[in-house]
Amino acid sequence: MAFLRIRTTVDERPGRLAQLAAALAERGGNILGLSVQPDADGTVDEFVAEIPAAPEAVREALEAAGGRRVQVVPATAHELTDEPTRALLLATRLAALQHEAGSGGSPHWRLPELLGELLRADDARWIYGDAVSELPDPTQLIVRVTGERSVRLRRTDLPFTLTEAARAAAFVRLAQPAAARSGAERAITLADGAELDVRPLTAIYREAVRDLHDRCSPESRRFRYFTSMPALPPRVFERLVDRDRGQSLVACFDGQVVAMANLMFGAEPGTAEMAFLVEDRWQGRGLGTALARMLVELARDLGYAEVRASMLSDNARMRGLLVRLGATLGYTEDPGVIEARLAVAALAPA
Repeated sequence: MAFLRIRTTVDERPGRLAQLAAALAERGGNILGLSVQPDADGTVDEFVAEIPAAPEAVREALEAAGGRRVQVVPATAHELTDEPTRALLLATRLAALQHEAGSGGSPHWRLPELLGELLRADDARWIYGDAVSELPDPTQLIVRVTGERSVRLRRTDLPFTLTEAARAAAFVRLAQPAAARSGAERAITLADGAELDVRPLTAIYREAVRDLHDRCSPESRRFRYFTSMPALPPRVFERLVDRDRGQSLVACFDGQVVAMANLMFGAEPGTAEMAFLVEDRWQGRGLGTALARMLVELARDLGYAEVRASMLSDNARMRGLLVRLGATLGYTEDPGVIEARLAVAALAPA
């Protein structure tokens, strides 16, 4: 018997995981660990299994069961550690280093070592300046820490996934001084000099959000809800303020809510959905872009790998906004709807 780490990409269809598990069972495999991660062109299923079959036989079996880009590498008993438990242990070490550094300190000097352990990288080191802009390479992951400094991770056997990139970004956020992290309330200044406050959406904004809907044009509401919803139903508002389902923001100017941004947790592991409603007179001024960045940063801090957005095909402003942030667009089964997908680690710099 040998321990193997097995990774394969599959189409997002019901029953695929069961087919892969059955293929491993037919070859005497005992699955000891499993993770499911979203990726750019499907879902990555990763197994740690004790199995007598040769790696090549395992690869052929999974390909026959619908797997793509199947990779099989040796594993050790150490890799049987539960992934969330291992991440928490590393976070505990990071917290201890922060305590040693004192209030406001940041144990940046240990980040390459800790990130290397988190993602089981073969090599982890600091890179600076222009080196941060190297061309994409699936065997390396660049995790930005500051504007001019990043950690570069290399792993020869298994390419990095979007979920692993999200884990690394969230871990780096833990190492930032408290003042550098996103607070509960933020002030933003648009290019035209307008200053707004961005706050978490709570029940106290029920009437303000209702007024926002009243002021928005039918087209703006149609772009948000796919129908010119004249008023926001109470059940929809309750879902938006439910912290178990997602997190939302409101942008306020002179005490009036002029925009709302919603990040809702997706049904697929590691994904979240975002949507916006911006009052017409505030559109085209950069407010939507600022809110979109905040939502993606929020998703990163929560450990999500990818943010998605569904939009009507004639919503040119939303489409352009997301493309500028680094999203890729794809058609859906509905010819009038486009889906944007943005890896949180691929957010374009401001």
